[in-house]
Amino acid sequence: MITRRAFLRLVGGSLLAAAAFGTYAVGIEPMLLTHVKRYALTPPHWPDGLKLRIVALADIHACRPWMTPERIRSLVNQANALEPDLIVLLGDYAAGTRLVRDWVNASEWAPALSGLKAPLGTVAILGNHDWWEDLSAQAAGAGPTIARRALEAAGIPVLENDVVRLEKDGHGFWVAGLADQLALRPSWGRTRFKGLDDLKGTLAKISDHRSPIILLAHEPDIFPTVPWRVSLTLFGHTHGGQVRLFGYSPVVPSRFGNRYAYGHVVENGRNLIVSGGLGFSILPVRFGMRPEILSIDLG
Repeated sequence: MITRRAFLRLVGGSLLAAAAFGTYAVGIEPMLLTHVKRYALTPPHWPDGLKLRIVALADIHACRPWMTPERIRSLVNQANALEPDLIVLLGDYAAGTRLVRDWVNASEWAPALSGLKAPLGTVAILGNHDWWEDLSAQAAGAGPTIARRALEAAGIPVLENDVVRLEKDGHGFWVAGLADQLALRPSWGRTRFKGLDDLKGTLAKISDHRSPIILLAHEPDIFPTVPWRVSLTLFGHTHGGQVRLFGYSPVVPSRFGNRYAYGHVVENGRNLIVSGGLGFSILPVRFGMRPEILSIDLG
């Protein structure tokens, strides 16, 4: 039988452990120096002789005190130092949580991102929170959103069901970007979430069927329908679950759970990479999932 003193020690130890976990997960890990997660692969349909470095930033979730304009500028400097050929932004620039000390508006975070530099430029897509926090876009059921206008004013093109052809070392390739799959929330006459993505229509805009395709999409749930002709798909949204223990995330915002929670996955010969992201949504917690920038070497 456990004694009263042993029971109190157990309770006290548990409370101390919980307090330590909370302090680390809320106050320390979200603010750690950003980790560079590196991948090197030659995906399907990739031409010989094309070497391409893509640096990806996902889920910035600008807010104070965790993701200030000053911190975003430091992430920009870190991304530039990786010497990318192309930089991609994978959506969710808006805060995504009410548990903030102060808001960081698009007029602050977008200019901070304008310092991104790469020979082939920077391209962006939007995430669900960029739509959800724009009440005018929600009411209208259409964009352009505040986030899109801010990015474009900062010189960063936004792909929403659109494509761009780029070229390096004499080899052409396509970057396709989807509109968000959860863009419109239930309300304003809608009974469920409504996505604005059009995968088939987006890929139909690609006129050259021999050049490889890199697809950008925010939520990974669309991956089972991505055709094999797409060489690589890059996603954000999940934050790696925000809490990740022994390669497992207890909560993942995906109907597929841990299947596409994080990292490089090869499925039926198709490749995807899901970023762990930089910020957080809903709760200001990260544990076992440090903020990260992706550096992806292809070819």
